[in-house]
Amino acid sequence: MSPTRTLAENVEAQLPRYLVELEQLVNIDCGSYTPEGVNRVADFCADAFGALGASVERLPAERLGDLVIGRLAGEGPRLLLIGHMDTVFDPGTAAERPFRRDGDRALGPGVTDMKGGLLAGFHALAALKAAGLAPAVTYVCNPDEEIGSPFSGPHIRRLAAEHDAALVLECARANGDIVSARKGIADYHVEITGRAAHAGVEPEKGRSAVVEAAHKVLALTALNGRWPSVTVNVGVIEGGTRPNVVAARCGLKVDLRAASVVQFDAAATELERIVTTASVDGTHATLDRVAGHQPMERSPAIARLVGLAQQVAGELGFSVNDAATGGASDANTCAAVGLPVLDGLGPIGGDDHSPDEWLDVTSIGPRTALLAGVITRIGEALQVRGPM
Repeated sequence: MSPTRTLAENVEAQLPRYLVELEQLVNIDCGSYTPEGVNRVADFCADAFGALGASVERLPAERLGDLVIGRLAGEGPRLLLIGHMDTVFDPGTAAERPFRRDGDRALGPGVTDMKGGLLAGFHALAALKAAGLAPAVTYVCNPDEEIGSPFSGPHIRRLAAEHDAALVLECARANGDIVSARKGIADYHVEITGRAAHAGVEPEKGRSAVVEAAHKVLALTALNGRWPSVTVNVGVIEGGTRPNVVAARCGLKVDLRAASVVQFDAAATELERIVTTASVDGTHATLDRVAGHQPMERSPAIARLVGLAQQVAGELGFSVNDAATGGASDANTCAAVGLPVLDGLGPIGGDDHSPDEWLDVTSIGPRTALLAGVITRIGEALQVRGPM
């Protein structure tokens, strides 16, 4: 029997356990700002690392769950695996719509984003261990990915410098595609100040922050289409106090995305120019870039990882394609520091962040076996770095 088929059989043998663990994790409320729930998932991850014989590092974060890092000493290229433990859902969601099966679909909060992928990482490593294989793997279980990884991001960047490649365990797309490129994203908060005045008696003394915001919203929206991959969305506008008062302040929250570094930087420069240029005399705006990721572009190194995944999938009896997506992940962080990275290596799922979020149960075995195969053969796609 081929090594790839052996891994697939090892994975299949543990599928009942996977489904029990998936139900356990889905029924935990672990939104990014629910640290007690995230830490219940962190407890599970720490125990799973212990069962694999990995060393465990657990780093606490203020007002967030812990970051858990498991390290397996082994041979060959140094591989970084990344999964996240948090979801976007508020406390009480798991009680309102707990884990359930509907035919070949599993449903529940975070079932595919990304409790399914988080588990796939552990089960792939267990399948490798059962086959007597010992790759050199560091597995990061991130508590804050859904809010941009403010705590774990610096740790991921540090670890990226020590590894030869990364695999991120977000779900495969609904059509089965893995992810070879992601748009960069920047979140901006804009604060506009003007001067209040009575809107009926002496409006000429006022300097309307709301009117200034309207000018900026139109100018920012016009950036859509100026570069092929750029999208700009003003998602929040709030300001003013009463209809009879010229508004003294107004706030905007803006989302910028682009597929390439060149377009991303060009659009960011123009966005910042628009915000800092006043159309209404006497108004002033400040700009705060509160979060963001550089684009993950499909480099030649990433293309080689795609080729390896396609080869392993073929040996398992199915085909896989790669795709670009508009959402960011921890893969962007790895790509930004030059680490070859492939994403979407969890099971197939869809409708993330919604009440209809689902995971294809029939994909768990094949996609976990694919992940295990790629892990053990990662050196085929790499020019390995020298000793640390």
